Amino acid sequence: MTNSTVAIHRYPDAVRALVPDGATVTPAGPEAMVLEVTGGLLTWNVLAAQQLPVAIIDDVDAAQEWVWALYGEPVAAALDTVRPRARELSGGLVEFGTTATGPDAPVDPRGHRLTDAATAPALPALVVSARRLAYAHWASRWWPASVLDGIAALDPALLDRDIALLTEECESLVDGSDAVAPSIRPSVESSLRASDYALAAGDADRSGSALVLARGTGGWDWRQCPAGLVDASESAVSWQVLREAGTTTVAIAVAAHPELPAAVPEHLRPWARVDTGRGELLTELRPGGDSWIGESELPAPASTVGISIGVPGFGPDLDTDPQAAQGAVRQRIRDFAAERLRTASTPVDDGGPFAPLLAEIDAAAGDSDF
Repeated sequence: MTNSTVAIHRYPDAVRALVPDGATVTPAGPEAMVLEVTGGLLTWNVLAAQQLPVAIIDDVDAAQEWVWALYGEPVAAALDTVRPRARELSGGLVEFGTTATGPDAPVDPRGHRLTDAATAPALPALVVSARRLAYAHWASRWWPASVLDGIAALDPALLDRDIALLTEECESLVDGSDAVAPSIRPSVESSLRASDYALAAGDADRSGSALVLARGTGGWDWRQCPAGLVDASESAVSWQVLREAGTTTVAIAVAAHPELPAAVPEHLRPWARVDTGRGELLTELRPGGDSWIGESELPAPASTVGISIGVPGFGPDLDTDPQAAQGAVRQRIRDFAAERLRTASTPVDDGGPFAPLLAEIDAAAGDSDF
């Protein structure tokens, strides 16, 4: 592993960040691989060929148990020398060194750069295992399985096995939920193939004798649903606005995830949020073959509608966190996953951080089914 430098940043509330050369703090979402460790979090950008993680540290003493192993003794020593020395000021502010922080103090999202230190990981193999474990957890949440796009799903049992094996390798590092290895589920053979699935657009066709005022297809914000419910394609969501007997209705169909469970609890089922330009309404979606389907009466005719999909109470608030740039990110992740499967079809066990998981090798072997 090539040695480089790590910048140590300070944030409010005595939080520290270790940021390797060329890395940035990745916001939570589809691009972020996150591993909960003693005293903080490790993060990587899944789309970057980044081996060393960014470390977000909220307990310096606890984190020193692994900082030396991942980053080297010089970084551990430098982190120890920039401990916060707090001094209370008036107005509820607290001063760390020369920077005041508090409810009304300005916060630089990049933090305040304190110092740089050379990296020389003491346990390079742990760096590799930590990244692979974070990637396996990422795959369990964000892998863009899609019948419509031809991206095979990862076998949950094999993915659990990957996570369990890597958790053992990282037992000196992980903490919280990431320290608990999953029980290995038995593998379940599926006879489903891409040809067994109907396109959501076909399922959405409820027209019959009704007049079709408008129709369309689109994607959905992956942050709004738990994993394993909805196909990850940008054409997964289909809708039609219908007019019949003086009533205007919107019919919605959403392609289901390739590995959708036979029974999904009602509180985990997705809903559709319909924006007519004059107001919004929520439409319950129900399982319908290989799709989630639903329909609602509109208060007035509409030439177009905007449809967003989500499980109530899950993910960011769309009113305050628009998904403007998410479509481009999703496409990059689809391209990334497709390339991972191509690589996994002829795996090379080089022991490196980017080697395919067992679940990816298995998916690539059966990829011709898609």
